[in-house]
Amino acid sequence: MSKGDLMEMEGVIQDALGGGQYTIKVDSGDAIVRAQLSGRMRRHHIRVLPGDRVKVAVSPYDPTHGLIVYRGR
Repeated sequence: MSKGDLMEMEGVIQDALGGGQYTIKVDSGDAIVRAQLSGRMRRHHIRVLPGDRVKVAVSPYDPTHGLIVYRGR
């Protein structure tokens, strides 16, 4: 699966879990997504905290898991 196949959603980080996992409440509906930081965000040491707005790339096959690809302002 390529990057072009992923769906991008926006949401707010609800909780920071162990192991670099985050729970995100997606704006479209009441869905909760469990996501981790993408490799580019880890490489550039971008920090995210609960309450931050983020973009999440979610697989169309499993919409409960994803990657955080962008941190909003």
